[in-house]
Amino acid sequence: MTTIHPSTLKFLKDLAKHNDRDWFAAHKQSYLDSQQNVCDFIDELIREMNRHDELDNVSGKKSLYRIYSDVRFKKDKSPYNVRFAFSLSRATKFRRGGYYVHIKPGGSYLSCGFFSPNPADLNRIRQDISDNYDQWNKILRSKTIALNFVPMAGDKVATAPRGYDIKHPGIKLLRHKQFILRHYFTDAEVMAPDFLKEVNKIFKAVRPFFDHMSEVLTTNLNGELIV
Repeated sequence: MTTIHPSTLKFLKDLAKHNDRDWFAAHKQSYLDSQQNVCDFIDELIREMNRHDELDNVSGKKSLYRIYSDVRFKKDKSPYNVRFAFSLSRATKFRRGGYYVHIKPGGSYLSCGFFSPNPADLNRIRQDISDNYDQWNKILRSKTIALNFVPMAGDKVATAPRGYDIKHPGIKLLRHKQFILRHYFTDAEVMAPDFLKEVNKIFKAVRPFFDHMSEVLTTNLNGELIV
């Protein structure tokens, strides 16, 4: 399987020390080589994931985020993002949830879940948590989820959402505005020969959660299709 080369992480480490346009221009070939390495990795990951899921993504190059930073609204005016990152989208409106990988020396991780649900989807998710918290608890405490991910991450409201009791047993989940499951990697794990296999395995492990959320977000409270 395609591996992440040590030279790719080295390029990012060097970029962190010399985050300026002159240095980047002088090391453009190192960037292009590293970018190609990550694109090859994504291409193979897409092929592997399509064995157990169906993705919209057609290539690594189109899935990879830009390394050039949009500094217009940032205090940090460094011109480059010191990471390689990409997202993968599930195909059709009946498959909900998304995948994300972030490769950065000392700070690599993958995430999967619901990063910015619209107001209608967020309301429907909260309704389901309120009505079916035991099922949510069962899914999130299952071995496939608990062994592969840290506890649910994402932005939250400060107390209880409007219309929900602060004493509800699922209040920690009800407070969420994002529903993100995350797994962290060391640099050694990122460069390991089985990294692609491990990423694919962890993404596959989230399916019970995605399957439940897909059903919730494509049906109304009576279980009738709404899309």
